[in-house]
Amino acid sequence: MSLGEAGDGGIGFATVRGRGWPTLRQFTVFLENRVGQLLEVVRRFDGSRVRIVALSINDSGECAFARFLLSHPEQGREILERAGLALIESDLIGVELPEDPQPLLRICTALLQAEVNIIQAYPILARPRGRPAVALMVDNTEMGLETLGAKGFTMITEGDLDGDE
Repeated sequence: MSLGEAGDGGIGFATVRGRGWPTLRQFTVFLENRVGQLLEVVRRFDGSRVRIVALSINDSGECAFARFLLSHPEQGREILERAGLALIESDLIGVELPEDPQPLLRICTALLQAEVNIIQAYPILARPRGRPAVALMVDNTEMGLETLGAKGFTMITEGDLDGDE
């Protein structure tokens, strides 16, 4: 069954996005390359329950793209939108690193065998279930999820990141 189908009359993933949704939402924010710009964005979450659980910054000289995974993405989006920030929302795969001397080798090998390319990768700062994890943007999210799941990898959902257990 694909991720968008409903099995046995239930609600399919395509119709609802909740804490158990199989991907993580990444928010990409455009920043001018000036001192203090990242601090201004990060400070927006102060006083809320939203925590930055992963961060990646790509600098291109005159501007930068800050990419965030947030503990409470719905509230995080509202905070970023209220600040008037232009943002892009994307789906990433969160995967727990297996106990293995070369966990990234296992993940990359599994995805290569399925001909799924990794576009972005960065560590998740939170440790769901006490294990290290990575966030991956791939060129075929559904195939990436199916492949990693079939190979026995544990996926990270948004519910794993909120710390409200």
